Amino acid sequence: MSEYVAPEKDTGKWLRAMIGLGIATAINHFGDRLLGVTIEIFTSPLKYFSPAWVMDVFLVPMIANFCLALVFGKGSKWLCYVTPLIVRGLSYFNIAVVTGPPQEGYLIPLGWWGFFIILAMETGMVGAIMGEALVKRNYGRKPVEMLYQERIQREEKRRERIRLAREQRGK
Repeated sequence: MSEYVAPEKDTGKWLRAMIGLGIATAINHFGDRLLGVTIEIFTSPLKYFSPAWVMDVFLVPMIANFCLALVFGKGSKWLCYVTPLIVRGLSYFNIAVVTGPPQEGYLIPLGWWGFFIILAMETGMVGAIMGEALVKRNYGRKPVEMLYQERIQREEKRRERIRLAREQRGK
């Protein structure tokens, strides 16, 4: 006998994803502004690769995506790749098209920009995994088998109520 498993109701996952992305993007953007670093503008090697630059590329995305994981929960390690792409993409577009590079520097090539984005994404992934681990430890998760068993039990109860209701109508 095949078992029919009813689809789950909407749990607000898309809303949590949008809110989490908004929060993480805001943290990433304001972290950039607070540190005063624009990785898209290359000045000189000693000024460019500063401790603030390292914090901007490695620490800020980690903190931002940690907060994303706290809001979104399970699956945020896949969603965390979008945050640096949004912030850095808008910044690169702003400098390339709208404002132009300042006098003391120039816009880095897209290849280097992509490399720095990948660095930010990977460290953001670490923050998302840490956030997911914290959410899992605090709130717990059920194994997938238990979720399916609960869904099957709910479906059986629903079928039983329908059967009883049909019997009541038949009397």
